[in-house]
Amino acid sequence: MRMSWAATDMQTSLRGIAEKARRDPKVRFRNLYGLLNEQNLRWCFYQLRKDAASGVDGITFEEYERDLDENLSKVVERLKGKRYRAKLVRRKHIPKGDGKTRPLGMQALEDKLLQMASAKILTAIYEEDFLDCSWGYRNRRGAREASRVLAGELQRGKYGWVVEADIRGFFDHMDHNWMVKMLEERVEDRAFVRLIRKWMKAGVLEEDGEVIHPATGTPQGAIISPVLSNIYLHYVLDLWFEKVVKRKSKGEAYIIRYADDFVCAFRYRADAKRFEAALTGRLGKFQLEVAPEKTRTLRFSRHVDEPNEAFEFLGFEFRWVKRRTGKMGVRRRTSPKKLQASIQAFTAWIKKYRHCRITTIMRQVCRKFRGYWNYYGVRGNTESLSKLYWVCMRSLFKWLNRRSQKRSYTWKGFNEMQKHFGIPPPRIMEPA
Repeated sequence: MRMSWAATDMQTSLRGIAEKARRDPKVRFRNLYGLLNEQNLRWCFYQLRKDAASGVDGITFEEYERDLDENLSKVVERLKGKRYRAKLVRRKHIPKGDGKTRPLGMQALEDKLLQMASAKILTAIYEEDFLDCSWGYRNRRGAREASRVLAGELQRGKYGWVVEADIRGFFDHMDHNWMVKMLEERVEDRAFVRLIRKWMKAGVLEEDGEVIHPATGTPQGAIISPVLSNIYLHYVLDLWFEKVVKRKSKGEAYIIRYADDFVCAFRYRADAKRFEAALTGRLGKFQLEVAPEKTRTLRFSRHVDEPNEAFEFLGFEFRWVKRRTGKMGVRRRTSPKKLQASIQAFTAWIKKYRHCRITTIMRQVCRKFRGYWNYYGVRGNTESLSKLYWVCMRSLFKWLNRRSQKRSYTWKGFNEMQKHFGIPPPRIMEPA
């Protein structure tokens, strides 16, 4: 019963905060620190991932749950006595498709628990402030839907130029002092802000054992990081574009942002160039910088003959093409880089696990294809889906036949097995 009471109490508090934030855009919230009590933390605890990797303390979800009441009592006691200390963040470097790596931070379980509760509180406040152009890490706002909205806006709007830009190492360069100032626009609770600052300044334990104490940034992978990044870019980019860039533009101007990835569209080249020139100074004010090699202004118009320029956003390539009706339309297809990376990842996977049981392999193949169709299965992308499917199926056929010295399958037998396990063929999942 205590879990249900905690859920009711926390959800009622969050609804009250959201309603107050909606009614008064200038109100500053107090007594948020007091919401980090045992009942509310218990509710948040059961929303943590049970299979998540442990932090430097090595404590898993199951171990913490065995004596949950006592553990929660102790962490709340430390919070009340202002004796809570953020633990080191264990960092792991995950390979990216371009040969680089992405640093991923893994927090201790109690840090994750408190971050979960704090993130819910901040989300309740700032969700009322965030603009429609912000799509990343928000409820009912997925990346595929963001790509659809962008394609529709470009199709209907009077735009002729697109600026695609990239913020270099955004999560590593968020300025802590600016972040605190932004939080204090809506939060008048020193203890709560101080707690968030502890997580931002927590030391990082690298894979080689070195401990780094960051002066800027917030760890990628931390539960609190998504909402903090949205708050930061809400003030740095979204409001600036809405209140300054649009007003100074002679024609239509549009921005869509997913986390730190964003695209802007303008009717006139002069407006696009002015924005690109001003962007460096605007980001520099907040200790951020543009990646010049990934920032450009390109012509993007239905009035340009094919083949015309294209840009990439959220794993999709956007380009004007002539449709079967003879009219020009904005086509979304899988980014060639992402398509090639997906094929290479599938090949590496089946090569490594080809000796597993066939049932296990085919179950994983089905999951991989379903996940791919669910995201990339958009109208106009059939060719890319089919290419990935057939290349991956040939790779599957090749490596299953190398499970032993004797050839395991003919194409006929392979196709029968494929039907038996119900491998999903390419399909468009996006609703009309």
